[in-house]
Amino acid sequence: MTDRATEPMLTVDELASKAGVTVRTVRFYSTRGLLPPPVIGARRVGHYGPEHLSRLALIEELQHQGMTLSAIQRYLDALPDDLSAHDLAIHRALVTTWAPEGAREFSRAELERRAGRSLADGDLRRLAAMNVLAASGDGFRVDVGLLRLGVALLDVPIAHETILAAREVLLEHARTAAHQLTALFRDEVWSPFTEGEDDPERVESMKALSAHMQPMVVQALVTAFQRSLKEELRAAFVAEPEPEGGDRTGR
Repeated sequence: MTDRATEPMLTVDELASKAGVTVRTVRFYSTRGLLPPPVIGARRVGHYGPEHLSRLALIEELQHQGMTLSAIQRYLDALPDDLSAHDLAIHRALVTTWAPEGAREFSRAELERRAGRSLADGDLRRLAAMNVLAASGDGFRVDVGLLRLGVALLDVPIAHETILAAREVLLEHARTAAHQLTALFRDEVWSPFTEGEDDPERVESMKALSAHMQPMVVQALVTAFQRSLKEELRAAFVAEPEPEGGDRTGR
């Protein structure tokens, strides 16, 4: 017997209504390949199932976190083709739990209030170069999670090019660490939540577990980085003590 949980039952209007988007949005996502095609039924009416609804919710969440449609498409393309609506709900729970506070629209006055200082045009250009903000209409679209760090870096007596180079180094290694940790957690921690019969409570359990793990993982990464950096700085800048009785010429 066909499992009704996976049976396509929604028209495009019903799908849009349940997802809280417009029919035009659903069709646009479909033309971009972000949504699989509907099942064509009687009278050539397309019908959608729970997996379409879950995928729409995931797309909307990824957009809320600031991802472009091209980035979302790459994200979705990397997912297995046979993910159920439940699997997609778990992905959305994880994205919600681990994502930093997203970008927000601020006027210049609100931006300066949150920065705690006035910002000259040169400061705004530096913050834009660091991807902290971007001009948007009469105001700015600001990555709130980066704002405090970006403002602090304005007063650091280091060449702007050096700051950007350091940012690229950190991003490169952060992506590598995130990729490897995700693979580890997917195989050893998250997999048990996707086995067996679908249970809506497991999505909340997965979200709770992920929220509990997130601060521990972040603290572990920060601590490991601090210790590694301390060792590297000591090796690079602390001179080795001279042997007793020796002189600077080595004689």
